[in-house]
Amino acid sequence: MAHYVFTSESVTNGHPDKVCDQVSDAVLDAILAQDPMGRVACETCCTTGMVMVMGEVTTTATVDIQKIAREVVCGIGYDNASAWFDGNTCAVLTALDEQSADIDMGVSRSFELKEGEQDEYNLHGAGDQGMMFGFACDETPEYMPMPISFARKLTNRLTALREDGTLPYLRPDGKSQVTVEYDENHRPVRVDTVVVSTQHSADVPLETIRKDIVEQVIRPVIPAELLDEKTVFYVNPTGRFVIGGPHGDSGLTGRKIIVDTYGGYARHGGLLRQGSDQGGSFCRLCCTLRCQKHRCRRSCDQVRGGACLRHRCGEARFRVGRDVRHGKGGQVLDCFACRKALRPASCGDHQDAGSAPPDLS
Repeated sequence: MAHYVFTSESVTNGHPDKVCDQVSDAVLDAILAQDPMGRVACETCCTTGMVMVMGEVTTTATVDIQKIAREVVCGIGYDNASAWFDGNTCAVLTALDEQSADIDMGVSRSFELKEGEQDEYNLHGAGDQGMMFGFACDETPEYMPMPISFARKLTNRLTALREDGTLPYLRPDGKSQVTVEYDENHRPVRVDTVVVSTQHSADVPLETIRKDIVEQVIRPVIPAELLDEKTVFYVNPTGRFVIGGPHGDSGLTGRKIIVDTYGGYARHGGLLRQGSDQGGSFCRLCCTLRCQKHRCRRSCDQVRGGACLRHRCGEARFRVGRDVRHGKGGQVLDCFACRKALRPASCGDHQDAGSAPPDLS
């Protein structure tokens, strides 16, 4: 097999979609802090001069949605007109209703409980159907694919250099893209292309931005041994990125689910990590431990949930192991197995404990 390349992207916390994610997260956190049993399905959208919080919430908590939204937006860095969006003066609209009684019937009492089972882990069902994936690989110390790992580190560094004042002309919005070349054994061998786009003040020359980003963002993140004379850097390729954030593009909760997971390198069920995809987070934990324990090169788990059903059932596992051999030394690339179904309550217990069931074979 010939060499091939793979690309992943990431965005800063000032990207319009991530602004919305953070507002929804903050609303959820505030409600759960007062009411651990609260039901929250909170979406956010934003555009020029406006943030809108909408969804379904059933809770005994009392929270100030406007205050939460403004604190989040200002905390990101949109706190004055120079960033083209200001959390102090923007409109904050709310359109929240109670959770549907039909959905509550599936969450409060699972199908199995209604059929007479007594196991405490059968108490809660899933509020909707869904499919969830977890993934881990040995390409990086954090068991993440290299393209998304580098892309995230680049955007995190953009934010850090803006917040600590090292590059005072940076503004909150920004994004990155990293292309990694793999060999015939699916091993990363070099970084082919790096793209970084960052919002900036109007008075800074493009040459200064490009020089600073290469020297203070890209090179400190990408190891020198992965760069060569063919590696290409693109910094603000459009030439100007002054208008950004919600003023430049509208934002919406849940549009960065690939950025938030594996950068397209692994499967995704379409759910948000912050809420519905708790099963995916649990699968990620299992896969990470499997890579550590069994020295797998790559591991992917899937679970599914059905409305009202307690089981996240039908786990499909994909593994690539260093020490798994087939025939005369040929490596087994695909291995699928089914394991006992996982239940929402059980997933929550193991996530809280930071552990996974011992059966990771």
